[in-house]
Amino acid sequence: MMMECGKMGLTYENLDEATRAQMLEELRHDVERSGVYLSGRLTDNGKNEWVELLREAATSGTDDSLATRLRERGFVRQEEQRKKPSGGSTTAKVPHTAPDTLAEGEFNRLYARALCRRAIAEGCGLEVYRGKEAKNPRSESEAKIGTAVDPEALLADLRKSVGVEPALGLPSGPNSGLTVRLR
Repeated sequence: MMMECGKMGLTYENLDEATRAQMLEELRHDVERSGVYLSGRLTDNGKNEWVELLREAATSGTDDSLATRLRERGFVRQEEQRKKPSGGSTTAKVPHTAPDTLAEGEFNRLYARALCRRAIAEGCGLEVYRGKEAKNPRSESEAKIGTAVDPEALLADLRKSVGVEPALGLPSGPNSGLTVRLR
């Protein structure tokens, strides 16, 4: 599968106006319940602007445009504190891919939640697919491709697993390249 030049994020098969409207509803849901994930890698200004950046991306952007905004505005820290196995902590450089990983993960979760809402309303199902090629795909990820997903269960799981890997394993961890589509 050939990706557009410069495109690093996922290909979202059902990213249309109906899905975007549901993404905005899900973002509103999070804001009202103080359930917006704020990565520790965001600067204070990044945390203050995060909801607006997500809103912009949901309205007319993608995970790529969200990552670009994070970089342009300097909203991702350059360094972070990490715990040492032997105790204490050390300062480490934040990976240069951190804006991409954060943007892809959170945009994809919002997109998946929106598709769950659509699938429930339209009486259809969801299917897992690879939205981005992976150089070394995990066997757990490969096994999920083509599987049907219960939209009500996935929506509930994604809403309650803010900032942690969802119990259902979708989306499937950072950089898995997996997402869902209507079926």
